[in-house]
Order: sequence, then structure tokens, then C-alpha cells
Amino acid sequence: MADTTQRSAASSLRAGPSGGRLDPVPDRLPFARGASVLAVVVLAGALFGYDQGVISGALLGIQKAFAVGAVALEIVTSWVTLGAMFGSLAGGYVADHFGRKRALLAAAGLFIAGAAIEALAPEVPVIVVGRLVAGSGVGVAAVAAPLYAAELAPTAVRGRFVSCYQLAITIGIFGAYLVDEALAGPSGWRAMFGVSAIAGVLLALAVLTALESPRWFAKAGRPDDARRTLVALGAGDDADARLAAIEVSLREEHETPSWSDVFAPRWRTPLIIGLGLAVLQQVTGINAIIYYSDSIFAAAGFTTPAAQTQATTWAIGAVNVLSTFIAIAFIDHLGRRPLLIAGLIGMGLSLTAVGFAFYHSGGASGQGSALGVVTLAALVVFIISFAFSLGPVTWTVINEIYPGEVRGRAVAVATAVNWGAAFLVSGFFLSVVNAIGQASTFWLFAAFCAIGLVWVIVGVPETRGRSLEEIEASWGGASAPQTLR
Repeated sequence: MADTTQRSAASSLRAGPSGGRLDPVPDRLPFARGASVLAVVVLAGALFGYDQGVISGALLGIQKAFAVGAVALEIVTSWVTLGAMFGSLAGGYVADHFGRKRALLAAAGLFIAGAAIEALAPEVPVIVVGRLVAGSGVGVAAVAAPLYAAELAPTAVRGRFVSCYQLAITIGIFGAYLVDEALAGPSGWRAMFGVSAIAGVLLALAVLTALESPRWFAKAGRPDDARRTLVALGAGDDADARLAAIEVSLREEHETPSWSDVFAPRWRTPLIIGLGLAVLQQVTGINAIIYYSDSIFAAAGFTTPAAQTQATTWAIGAVNVLSTFIAIAFIDHLGRRPLLIAGLIGMGLSLTAVGFAFYHSGGASGQGSALGVVTLAALVVFIISFAFSLGPVTWTVINEIYPGEVRGRAVAVATAVNWGAAFLVSGFFLSVVNAIGQASTFWLFAAFCAIGLVWVIVGVPETRGRSLEEIEASWGGASAPQTLR
């Protein structure tokens, strides 16, 4: 029954715009306001990305400074995702009750505090505490920033706005790799963590000058503030009509949403879609490759640390940044589904190729070996495919499909599930490799790509060109307009 409902909702959304309510956000934002929204989104994403990327360069220094083993290093690496998981849940509550801006300010503060703890840590357990605090900030930002972008972006370019968050993540990862390379040395790991506080400070400054979401103002019973925000966003004489569209949507919602509302039967279809995309993004292997790319390239025949670092920086970091522009260029023209389908095909084929390269390596070694060349080329294809599909499209769809009454908490749940999956994949990747080998591990990731491809084709709707209110109405609630059912 749930599958039938999901396919019906998907077909309804694929049919294209059908009229519906006035979009609360004007079709064009004033340049300064649009730039302000993008600045918040980009800095939040860069904060996320830097935290992901910096650990790859810091691990060697931590190992030498404290003489710790592999288990402790895995904890330092992966436990940031635990902080992010809990931060995501808290982020939904803060975003719903105190506003999107305050949630982002809290994220900046947590990240700054975590970076300071990491940089000044006298022992490994303190580093782990710092990673948990910084991870909490990343988790809050991962909920609040895309949510903020989705609610303040015009419908026609909403995909681009949210995709800029993913672009910023890739820039943050690439920047972290460059910083790691520049600060490499016995005590450089402390400076690597310390530099990461800069992103938190810049995010706080950007948020302080940004507008709050008019949808949140209306939901909080502050219509005058919502109207002023709409005017500042360029609504002009249409501000009252656009505010009325928001209020109509809010009247159809529960006044006091609870966590149980996220799991209500009527919202089961968007919940399945959001959680499915959140898990799929991680079980296809992206964070394992980002965190352990040096180890992967070492196994593929890149024998020196310099060769491994260069391969990681350029084949993973730089390609990730450049390829995300594909999504920004096409997500609002081609749509979400075509990018997801094309990306999953590319990811699955490239992971299969990496698996065969390891399977047929026969103990090959050396940077110029066939194994090294095939692995490098295939991982480049994987990163390109991920960067224009599951990377940005997942966050875009998750922030579009949920109804306004539970959007903050539902996004928080999906983001927490995403981080939980990231913890499992990154925390046990090396153990899985030791148990079944490199080839079978990459084939396992490829199998998840194949499963995800079938699921996307069958059950994920197209949301391009729909206002958030139209998407909400299309799920078939009791008060949904007949034309959108």
C-alpha cells in the first residue's frame, strides 16, 4: 500500500506544475539579499566540508604525537559523525522553535568551540571531545543551511541555491586538503584544526547580516516581521498576497508539531523518500573514499605519502569541486531524477571497475602500474558522478519534500540518519576491507548503487518547478487541492 501511494505521488509530481498557490518567495531576489542567502549557505557548507577533509592530514601528526594505534585513529576519524548525528536532531528543534538564523549561529559557535578544543588538546580523548563538539555544529548546520536556502530561494532556482551548499562542502574538503599539505609537519595538525575555526567565525558574521525565513516568522505568529521580510526580498505590493499564501499553508498544518508528526501515516511517502536518499548517499561509499583515499591509493600502488596526498587532493578534492558545477547548471533545467539516475549509473560502473582492478591486480605495485591507473581513473569517474547527483540532489530533495509543519524536524531526522549511515560506513570501512578484501568491498558499494537506481526510478518524484506548497499538497492530505492530487 505504501509503495502504491509512493508511486502515485511520484506520478503526480512528475506531471509538472498545475497552477496552485502563489509562491511565497518572489521570482527574483534583490542582488544583495540573494548574495546574503548564498553567503550563509556557502559558508555553512564550507564548514561541513573542511571538517570532513581536515582529518585526513591531521591523523599522521596525531599518531606521532600521542603514539596511538589504529583503533584510536578510527575513533578520532569517525566519531565526528556521531556528534553530527546528535547535532542534526538538535538542529531541527532549534530551527523550528528559535528560527533558522539562531540555529545557524549555534552551529557556528559549536564549530568554533570544537576547533579550539581540538587544536589545544593535551591528549587523544580531548581531541575526541573536540571532534564531537565540532561535529555537533556541523550537524546543526547540515539541517539549518539547506532548509534556510529552500525557504528563501525562488522556486525556479531553488535547486541551484541548495546545490550551492553541496558545492561549498566540496570546496571545504578541497581547501582542507590544501591546508593539510601546507601545514604538514610534526605539530601541524594543531594548526590544521585551528584554521577550521575561521569558517565558524565567517559563518556567524554572515548570519548576523542575513534575513530570517518569512515562513518561520509566520509560523511563529509574527506576521508583521514576515511581511517586512517579504518586502525586503522584493515582494513589493505582492507582500500581503504572498504572506496569505504562507498563512493558508500554515492553517492546514498542526499548530504544535511533535516528533511523532514526522512519522505520521500521511507523511510516510516523503519520509521514505528522504530517509532513503539519506542512506543511499552514504552506503554507496563517498565518505569512506574521502576519509581513506590515501589508504586506497596506497593499496593501488601509490607508494609514497607525497604521491598519495597529490592523488587525494586533485583526483578527489579538485574533481569534486568542479563536478558539482554540473548539478548547479542543470538541476533546475533537467530536474532531480535525471541527475540521480545518470549519477548512480556512473557511480556503479566506476566502483565495479575499481573492484575488478583490485581483483586482477595480482600484487601489482608502483604508481605506474595498471592497478594504480585504473583505480585513479575510476575514482575520478565516481567523484564526478556523485558530485552532480547524490551529493547535491539528496540535500535539495530532502529540503523540498516535507510539509511545512514538520519540515525542520523531518529534515533533522533525515540528516541524522545520513550521519548515522556515514558513521557506520567510515567507522567500519577498514574492517570490511580486511574481512572481504578491496575488490568485494567496492563491489558491495556498486551493488548499493544498482539497488538505489531501481528505487529512484520507481519511487522518487520529480520536484523541479514546484513551489514548496505545491509539493506539500501533492502528497494527498485531506485539504490538498484536487488538481494536485
